[in-house]
Amino acid sequence: MKKLLLLLLTVSAFSFASKAQDTIKVTSDAPLVISGSVDAYYKYDFSGHSNIPTYYGSDQNSFSIGMVDLAVKKKVGAASFVGELSFGPRSDASLPVPANHIENLYVSYDVSSSFNLTMGYMATFIGYEVISPTGNFNYSTSYLFSAGPFQNAGLKATYTFSPSASLMVGAFNDQWNVYTSTGKINTLGAQLMLVPVKNWTAYLNLATGPASGTILDLTTAYQMTDAFKLGLNYATKSGNGAANYDGIALYPQLAVAKTVTLGLRGEYFEWKAVGTTPSSSITALTFTANIKSGPLTFMPELRMDTGKNKIYTDSNGAATSSATQFLFAAVYAF
Repeated sequence: MKKLLLLLLTVSAFSFASKAQDTIKVTSDAPLVISGSVDAYYKYDFSGHSNIPTYYGSDQNSFSIGMVDLAVKKKVGAASFVGELSFGPRSDASLPVPANHIENLYVSYDVSSSFNLTMGYMATFIGYEVISPTGNFNYSTSYLFSAGPFQNAGLKATYTFSPSASLMVGAFNDQWNVYTSTGKINTLGAQLMLVPVKNWTAYLNLATGPASGTILDLTTAYQMTDAFKLGLNYATKSGNGAANYDGIALYPQLAVAKTVTLGLRGEYFEWKAVGTTPSSSITALTFTANIKSGPLTFMPELRMDTGKNKIYTDSNGAATSSATQFLFAAVYAF
């Protein structure tokens, strides 16, 4: 890991020194790009209480808020930055220090048109789903998302070979989802991006370190026709005891009108056996519609989770192997 850090720092220093020989015109009126979202939802679990333990939309029989998400970014010459702040229950559940309200904070430098260096606190490159509801088709999240990292702090280098292929390698803090390490930078990350054919993009991701374990992740999406899109996420995690898992999720989506798209997330998730504790698995089906009116998206959603073991409770509080909930969300993006 020390050799990797030394290599990255050497490349960074050499690249900055080389770039300094060029004249970069810095304009004071370079645009500051502002984007974000706000969201609210209603959820009802048919057991009469909150039951499904994945992230977001946990309030039972309540009109509730998600979060305000506010991102700013700016690029002048080869240098750029991204800062993203968020406020609300959805934000609080995804941040290491909710009072800081920081989702993303990083700086980036284009060494060349093909080579980029980025350092800071960044949304993870692992997985299909993200924190912001504008980045997901479903409002509730998968077990894969809930189990995986949300953010990684570190330094990464990305080389773009062509529009169809790129490679990222990086060194990250030992702990996921935190701003600072425990004094160690010992997590290695890598991402290979490929575009096998037009409208089909695949990402093969790796994150490995002694503190958080090893994740191998495949994320891919194929816009097969103008109306039909198919996504897939597979991940396996090892090396961290009870937190180890295998999972796969399929995301078929069909546009039935210009402003209406129907989608299904079918997921199988298994916690691996630990010592004398046997494995446990869940099959989850989530049916969601996206109904758009300009920047506003309405998201009615029906979710049915079934476990191998009785991990849920029914309306009487007795253990049961299944849970069903209905959710209606409204997400405004700007």
